Amino acid sequence: MLSRAREFLDRKELPQARLEAELLVAHALGLDRLRLYLALDRPLAPGEIERARELLQRRGRREPTAYVTGRREFYGREFAVDARVLIPRPETELLIDLAREWHAGRAEAVRVLDCGTGSGCLAVTAALELPGSRVVAVDVSAEALEVARANAERLGAEVEFVEADGPEGLSGPFDLVLANPPYVAEDEIEALAPEIREHEPALALFPPRGDPDHWLARLTRFAAERLEPGGLALIEIGASQAPRAPAVAAEVDLDARLHKDLAGIPRVLACRRRPG
Repeated sequence: MLSRAREFLDRKELPQARLEAELLVAHALGLDRLRLYLALDRPLAPGEIERARELLQRRGRREPTAYVTGRREFYGREFAVDARVLIPRPETELLIDLAREWHAGRAEAVRVLDCGTGSGCLAVTAALELPGSRVVAVDVSAEALEVARANAERLGAEVEFVEADGPEGLSGPFDLVLANPPYVAEDEIEALAPEIREHEPALALFPPRGDPDHWLARLTRFAAERLEPGGLALIEIGASQAPRAPAVAAEVDLDARLHKDLAGIPRVLACRRRPG
């Protein structure tokens, strides 16, 4: 089964055919990858073969593996995901790393906002990684909020979820703002992999047409008005936004710094409201 799965995904020209074959066959059999290898000599029942074939066919149509299996790891925790939400990316974990650095040594409770929560990966992780935090998560999609609420409940995180198109109507102030907003510009759409372009929610990927910095401007403006003095906003950005992002923050009198991800790509704009 593994051999045939690898051959099938190879024919579909998927770059990680061996790894994905293992993930999908293991999921079909209800095993993790280690237990899969310990059971290589076990005969398969017809139902298991059919289940694996179904998952492989979905992946062959370029449906993301995370949607096929219904799960994705983020910051060491497993989140349920489906086509209602953006798939959490490893580079987004940088926001949590920076939030933990900022939070270290603080004794007082902090109020955290996650804008555009999607699967809830940032909000839930912040609630669990920042002791004493009170987390509010907002999203315009009621369907995404269903996924986020279920993840928070399953992982034991206390998060307040709000359905709204942006943070402006929320009562503040906040000490920390986290956001992975839509930032894929129109001229970048064709370069996206089919898994992203054809399957992930457009609402979570693309800003309003002709305005690639729409969310960057809204979030920095909100941070300037609603952050506590000394508070921090951590905003994920696209690589093409990096040359403009610090200037957008400076327009509303925020101190700004770019942070690179492990690939060396500017990934997070950190904006601090000046004390006093």
